[in-house]
Amino acid sequence: MSAALDAICAPLGLRPTAAQAAALLAYLALLQRWNATYNLTAVRDPAQMLTQHLADCLALMPPLQQHRAQGRLLDVGSGGGLPGVVVAVMLPGLDVTCVDTVGKKAAFIRQVAAALQLPNLHGEHARVEQLRAAPFDVVTSRAFASLADFTRLTRDLLAPAGVWLAMKGKPPDDEIAALPPEVEVFHVEQLQVPGLDAQRCLVWMRPLATATPPN
Repeated sequence: MSAALDAICAPLGLRPTAAQAAALLAYLALLQRWNATYNLTAVRDPAQMLTQHLADCLALMPPLQQHRAQGRLLDVGSGGGLPGVVVAVMLPGLDVTCVDTVGKKAAFIRQVAAALQLPNLHGEHARVEQLRAAPFDVVTSRAFASLADFTRLTRDLLAPAGVWLAMKGKPPDDEIAALPPEVEVFHVEQLQVPGLDAQRCLVWMRPLATATPPN
């Protein structure tokens, strides 16, 4: 698994430390162990988990690091911690909160944070629209909801200069067209996920500043 992880990171330009690589593989082991009881993911095979989950989320790291490697990040509908746990491991300068409506999944995130000694990783059991927290610089999701619902449900949690970052398969043109006018898509970034023969993209969005009415 260590060699397979190296084969994923190299084409992405990622150079995880030995501690980071060990944490990623330990996370996969925890995911597999807890999955039998908590149903965290439909993917059961460890090799498929490595490609479909870990590689998919590692492909997010270079663009995210370039945009913001410090601050606060909210991962919405995080499930088993994808991509939140991977972000917390690879970008320790980001304080990552994973929120999910399923209590067992939030408990798993807290277990991962303790087991991997990640003080920058937190699990919250809540509906995101009811979450009470300080504003986040980045709000991300992976297969959570339509872009319109994603931005609507998390608008109050986004910092004034924050961005939404949605992980999608092929570019979701219909979802982009359905966004309200106060949400701007400023970049759709194609991703190449090592070992995965499927389309992936990141949709970057931000709220448009509302004009100040004249006196």
